[in-house]
Amino acid sequence: MDRQPPKRALQFLRWFCREDYLEEIEGDLIEVFEQQYEHDPRRARRSFTWQVIRYFRPDFIKSLNLEAMINPGMIKHNLKITWRGFLRNKTAFAINLIGLSTGLAAVLLIFLWVTDELRVDKFHTQGEQLYQVMHNLDMSQEVMTDHNTPVPLADYLLEELPEVENAVTVNDFFNWPSREGLFVVDDKRVAASGLISGKEFFQIFSYPLLQGDEEQVLTDKNGVVLSERMAIKLFGSTQDVVGRSVEWDYIGFDGLFQVTGVFADPPTHSTEQFDFLFHLDQLIEHDQWANSWSGSYGKTYVLLKKGTDVASFDAKIEQTIQEKHPRNTYSTLFAQIYSDRYLHGTYENGRPAGGRIAYVRLFSIIAVLLLLIACINFMNLSTAQATKKMKEIGVKKTLGASRKMLVMQYLGESMLLVLLSLILSGLLVAVLLPQFNAFTGKELQTNLDGNWVLSILGIALVTGLIAGSYPAFYLSNFNPLTVLKGKLHTSLGEFWARKGLVVFQFSLSILFIVGLLVIHQQIKLTQTQNLGYDRENVLKFQWKGELYDAWNGLGQDGKNNEQFYSLLDRLDHVPGIVSYSTMKGNILDNIIGQSGISWSGKEEERNFLFKSPIIGYNYIETMGMEMAAGRDFSGDRGDDYSKIILNEAAVKLMEIEDPVGKTIPMNGSSEIVGVVKDFHYGSLYNRIDPLIFRYQPNAENILIRIQAGREKETIEHLEALYADILPGLPFTYSFLDEDYQAQYEAENKVSVLSKYFAGLAIIISCLGLFGLATFTAERRMKEIGIRKVLGAGIFSIVRMLSSDFTRTVIVAILIALPIAYFLSSGWLQNFVIRIDLTWWYFLVPGLLVLLIAWATIGMQTLRAARLNPVECLQDE
Repeated sequence: MDRQPPKRALQFLRWFCREDYLEEIEGDLIEVFEQQYEHDPRRARRSFTWQVIRYFRPDFIKSLNLEAMINPGMIKHNLKITWRGFLRNKTAFAINLIGLSTGLAAVLLIFLWVTDELRVDKFHTQGEQLYQVMHNLDMSQEVMTDHNTPVPLADYLLEELPEVENAVTVNDFFNWPSREGLFVVDDKRVAASGLISGKEFFQIFSYPLLQGDEEQVLTDKNGVVLSERMAIKLFGSTQDVVGRSVEWDYIGFDGLFQVTGVFADPPTHSTEQFDFLFHLDQLIEHDQWANSWSGSYGKTYVLLKKGTDVASFDAKIEQTIQEKHPRNTYSTLFAQIYSDRYLHGTYENGRPAGGRIAYVRLFSIIAVLLLLIACINFMNLSTAQATKKMKEIGVKKTLGASRKMLVMQYLGESMLLVLLSLILSGLLVAVLLPQFNAFTGKELQTNLDGNWVLSILGIALVTGLIAGSYPAFYLSNFNPLTVLKGKLHTSLGEFWARKGLVVFQFSLSILFIVGLLVIHQQIKLTQTQNLGYDRENVLKFQWKGELYDAWNGLGQDGKNNEQFYSLLDRLDHVPGIVSYSTMKGNILDNIIGQSGISWSGKEEERNFLFKSPIIGYNYIETMGMEMAAGRDFSGDRGDDYSKIILNEAAVKLMEIEDPVGKTIPMNGSSEIVGVVKDFHYGSLYNRIDPLIFRYQPNAENILIRIQAGREKETIEHLEALYADILPGLPFTYSFLDEDYQAQYEAENKVSVLSKYFAGLAIIISCLGLFGLATFTAERRMKEIGIRKVLGAGIFSIVRMLSSDFTRTVIVAILIALPIAYFLSSGWLQNFVIRIDLTWWYFLVPGLLVLLIAWATIGMQTLRAARLNPVECLQDE
């Protein structure tokens, strides 16, 4: 083994170290190296390199001679030479400009999207101290994490824990589109959604008040704080609004309220979008259980004092609910920083485990990779053109140009190209941004503020350095004597470096294509998979009239239900309706759960959480489900709340033979009247868990199966019927199949973006391959002429010129496909039902990339092969 210290580390030391320190430092390091080498050569080399890096500090670094580096005359000369080089090599210039500008445009669009995602909920001035208390339920089958906690928790934490600076409870019952109420002022009726909160809300969250005092606006139980937009809708202005009265109308909750303040509309990058705030006492007054430790009616937010150890705080609050409500032995608490909820909203085993942050990371990596592909083109084409710059470099070195000056020249060439590409990419972004916004559902803008400009210039600078570094150091290292003789020696390392870059480009292109195919096929499976029910032509809307007490679900007297039952009776006469039913909750999400059931008397069974949706008559028929045994709920048989239907998974769990007619101790005693075949509820991310259907006739969501082809006619009749029964209330509806597809919105967007990214990666890679093929053909022009004179045909010459590139692309395919399989199978593990990764998902992308590469190379090599031998052999 070589007893010399690492060559590169020693060169680096001599490059940066000041002369008055260099001799002493180098001597000491070599002496230590020789001593360590006797015992452990590898460790000695690693230690030498590490010590060199440690000396790379301001005290030892040479001072920069800026005057010599920034010479106006030399800069002007280099710019002139660079520009002439661009004009002389138009093909290479065009390829690099197109590749870098499109790559930069993609990076800028992704940069805007990522920046917008990262700033969500970051606008609160006390954001670093603001936490939400999360609620874990440790059930037998899983740990479920919920945002909701008991209402008294906020006051308890504020009083008992010194770490808590402030705390507030917020209820979002009205902050759902299906739970909008109406504000009425004179003849104006405006639908609104909002929050119910404790008085500390505006002291904790940074929603500026335009009218009112933050410590007073939520102290009046009969007061309401309006948003700016709501105040304008109701009163035409935000001025002189405080003290005016508004009437609120909602199921079981109405009355006259006095405006106590007006707050600025929440910014678009706030997860909370609301039109009003009611006092928390309204919730407690309308629901006798709201202020109990046994319920989870609110979200608890706390401001922790600076320097608080969050892990220690979590340990203190973990058992709070169990201590306050001993029967609830499965509940634990922990704190999550408020601004992290948006990006880290997925939980495993009771702790944050990802979420939208995965897409932020994915698109950030894609942006970097696309830019690297474009930079690789510049590197390859610059080094491929080395023969054209040999004499220029030789003459400059002979006349005294240092390597540092040549490095600066070629880095300047790279920076100029990047600057031109940045201008062109800016134009592309301006053109594409409206379509990008429409696709992502955002309102991204290219605000030319200082931070944004500095970020873009930083991206451009890094791109220029990456793209120009290798060519600059490669070209400036030529020996003047060798290059003036026209002899350029290409080392094996340099050859493989260039090939390696091409392999890297095409490997990424293949990864993009495989990812596109896999995502597309999985999304197609979710669209066509038999879920165990028929989601086509099922319309869903919510009843917004008086039906039951919205706060506790207790049925009211028959008079209050008359409108609801009148609607159901009149649905029988609406043309186009095949069947209808009702449901509390949503089959796609938010299915009610119930625990505490012990079907064989074992205590541990009580810790199992069953999905337990509440449905009305004809639900099984309306949803197109199949019965495995027994029957659906029936009015003719007088079914009531004591009757239940199980799915097959529940029967299997309970190990009940012939379950129909038997009872289980649920809500007293419940009789099993039927068993429905297993079906998928929610998305295909979810497994099929045991489920128990409960009966209630007046659940608020109404599901209607419409005869195919009569949707428009039926909807018009429904709108007229709803307006007749509930005048002034908006009729909002959706179709079940559309709601189902909305669950895969993120995957659909990734699929679409993958198409563009894959296409862009292939185009940029092929541009580089086209350029390399062009310069390879030019370099071997005399060889082509001689071969043609000796009788070689066009096909043999094309094959000769293409074979090297073909091998490179095949290597890229062999490297990319195993990686693509690993990444694809990992992503598919998120789905309970998923596609099988068959061979064609990998063979087709590989063949496609190979065919595209052949077409790209073939155009140029065929052109070279068809040249007249005389033209090939003539000297320049």
